[in-house]
Amino acid sequence: MARDTEYILKLIEEHGMATAQDIFAAREAALNSDDIVDPVDVLLKQGKIQENELLSMLAQQYGWEFVDLNDFDIDPSVIESLSVDIAQHYGVFPVMKHDDVITVAMSDPTDMEKLDTLRYLLGTDVDAVIAPDAQIQKMIAKYYHEEEEESDVDQQDFDASDQIIESSNAAANPGVQEDDDTPIIRLVTKLIVDAYKMKASDIHLEPMEKRYRVRYRIDGALREVDGPPKYLQPNFTSRVKILSGLDITEKRIPQDGRIRITVNGQDVDLRVSSIPTNFGESVVMRILDKASIQLDIPKLGFYADDLDMVTRIINYPDGIFLVTGPTGSGKTTSLYAFLNTINTPARKLITVEDPVEYQLPGINQVQVDRHVDMTFAAALRSMLRQAPNIIMVGEIRDVETAEIAINASLTGHLVFSTLHTNDAPGAITRLVDMGVKPFLVATSLRAVMAQRLLRRVCSECKAPYTPTPSECRLLGLTPEYLANHQFYKGKGCRRCGGTGYKGRIGIYEIFLITEDIAKMIFNNENSSTLRDFARRNGMRSLRDDAMRKVEAGISTLEEVLFVTLRDE
Repeated sequence: MARDTEYILKLIEEHGMATAQDIFAAREAALNSDDIVDPVDVLLKQGKIQENELLSMLAQQYGWEFVDLNDFDIDPSVIESLSVDIAQHYGVFPVMKHDDVITVAMSDPTDMEKLDTLRYLLGTDVDAVIAPDAQIQKMIAKYYHEEEEESDVDQQDFDASDQIIESSNAAANPGVQEDDDTPIIRLVTKLIVDAYKMKASDIHLEPMEKRYRVRYRIDGALREVDGPPKYLQPNFTSRVKILSGLDITEKRIPQDGRIRITVNGQDVDLRVSSIPTNFGESVVMRILDKASIQLDIPKLGFYADDLDMVTRIINYPDGIFLVTGPTGSGKTTSLYAFLNTINTPARKLITVEDPVEYQLPGINQVQVDRHVDMTFAAALRSMLRQAPNIIMVGEIRDVETAEIAINASLTGHLVFSTLHTNDAPGAITRLVDMGVKPFLVATSLRAVMAQRLLRRVCSECKAPYTPTPSECRLLGLTPEYLANHQFYKGKGCRRCGGTGYKGRIGIYEIFLITEDIAKMIFNNENSSTLRDFARRNGMRSLRDDAMRKVEAGISTLEEVLFVTLRDE
């Protein structure tokens, strides 16, 4: 962040502080100098202009106050408002603090980017006065002397709070000095820690044409937060890429990496993805909080009848149990909860995942690695030679993986896996479309569970409300039904960030493969026929389960429509 030299030179000439010839000579001297590269500095060094006169002129031009810091006696609480590393890095010194406004002394009023950065770093408004740089440095040395001596202690305190980011691959960018831009390091750290504390599932750093947008995904919905100034975009991207072991010199192709941090003593992993866009690299960091994963099946949102059904399914001796739904619908969490429940010393469990998101004690977890041909199919084929009782395949993506999983289930193994389908019966069609023979699906599949995540009404601002005519029409709510049920909605408060929602709960559609349904699959009936038959025989749809949550005051009709409209 350099001064606007050309503008300053223009003002110097207009105010008669130096002649055009003096300025031309200063330009030439700056070009030919090994250590002075700014014509303004040349004029100051040659004595053509005086620093106090220059600063007074700039102060008048910008409407700022020119101060003599030698006359200031600074209150310690003001000093504490600005850390020593920020003061030293940006060459500023705090002189006043009133309400939520901090006033700093700086020597260059043309450097407006510096003020923007300080406002973002400090999270408050920042005003400025002008003072000579030598006085600013003298005040920093005087008032921050003790802090500099205790800087190691301060760093230890910061480490003790477990909010320091650790690079998962420090050798990915040899020669990079991470301490060269401490404020950027702190900014990125704060961004990630704030997202974790707000229970965000991922962080989106998105370069726009004129701004750098930052959004957190909280309870499945994106929420924009204050982002850094646009000019800090390259610094932000580079810092994140360094942390995740990505190549900071490569900006033309997508890259994937991983960051490991600790926050308040909790281990947190972040999966990082960068992709080039028109205005720079877009970065998404998915937060994998090991402490927050719910491994207790009843807490996932199953009612007693569904819980009994799921418990029975996961204790089958063999067969395939599929969990379906879009990305971010909680499939992996459900599978981990199932595995954790049936993980006993008498059983051997092996998983193959891409990637291994959470470490489960007592379970052998295998990471897919296509660079060495460790695909789902290859890993699954080798896993069978390990004599497992239960296998979990992260996702069935092709016919080879599907057929190996089916063969495993037919030879006495219980297999868990996922598919991307909109509903549970749709998994049958998906497998057949992959190339799996219908008779193999009919004989190996035990059940399919579709799921979604429904946002919970915030308990702090929860209040009764009357459904709109549109909601009643779309959901088919009769006057009799409305008369017998109470509905709730969040008004929006500080706890829920004004959204009216806090947290999420699962909704489920469990499709049991009965003898009749197996015959229908064998006869290659389509998913609509299978779905209609299952519904007539007691299967609850996603919307049915969602409405049960609404009737219990857990969620809203608005949320039901948003999550399940496409599934009915």
